[in-house]
Amino acid sequence: MNKTIVLQSDFGLVDGAVSAMEGVALSVCEDLKIHHLTHDITPYNIFEASYRLFQTIEYWPENVVFVSVVDPGVGSKRKSVVAHTVNGQYIVTPDNGTLTHIKKFIGIDQIREISEAVNRRKNTEESFTFHGRDVYAYTAARLAAGVISFEEVGEELSVDRIVELPITRTQVSENSVKGSIDILDVRFGSLWTSIKREEFFLLNPEYGKRYELTIYNNDMLVYQNQVIFGRSFADVRIGSPVIYINSLYRVGIAINQGSFAKAYNIGVGAQWSVEITRID
Repeated sequence: MNKTIVLQSDFGLVDGAVSAMEGVALSVCEDLKIHHLTHDITPYNIFEASYRLFQTIEYWPENVVFVSVVDPGVGSKRKSVVAHTVNGQYIVTPDNGTLTHIKKFIGIDQIREISEAVNRRKNTEESFTFHGRDVYAYTAARLAAGVISFEEVGEELSVDRIVELPITRTQVSENSVKGSIDILDVRFGSLWTSIKREEFFLLNPEYGKRYELTIYNNDMLVYQNQVIFGRSFADVRIGSPVIYINSLYRVGIAINQGSFAKAYNIGVGAQWSVEITRID
């Protein structure tokens, strides 16, 4: 283990929750290196937590231990687990769908349920609402520091039986592709869709050419226009929309130096459908 932990949560940084998790980890081993993925996950949004892990984890070395705590079911019968990815990282998290994107797009080869009889801070047995501090940060620190092995986390579970959230499947026709808006590039307001690069390229797209872009919120038409497919934002004038391939090789939709999401009041989720049609 390389004594590195990466924390993610929906806690924000306005109170002491994240600092408490850091303190617990360092109380296990002062030599731990603690980093932060984000603590600005939309409260209770498990899908977003899953996506941010997928967006980030492959750029970290083997044996890094991630902690992801977006846990609206805290204190319930949902399981607490540690997953081991095919690339050698560990993820400490509730089994509530947070592992969806990792399992589907990266791969999980083992998963173990955290034994709270062993891997829980002492004298916290009657605390039911802060497992991020009392179970996840504590277990992650013990694992990262080599105090316990992966086998000592707890009983092995079936990877096939972990909780998974639905992911939109791209619909491909001769002239169009259709998917959903999975998530936003939050700071800049770009839309990141579920449509993979290879799926979009079945249309044989050409850079600089216009394609009809249609966005629905359920059955309500929100946006329809002809939009240029570009390599990057600068391929269109400031204030103009562009279709592009983002850093995760998914189709993105942006406004050059503007926010597409704010301009058209667009959200995320399976109810937000996106269709791109070739104009012949």
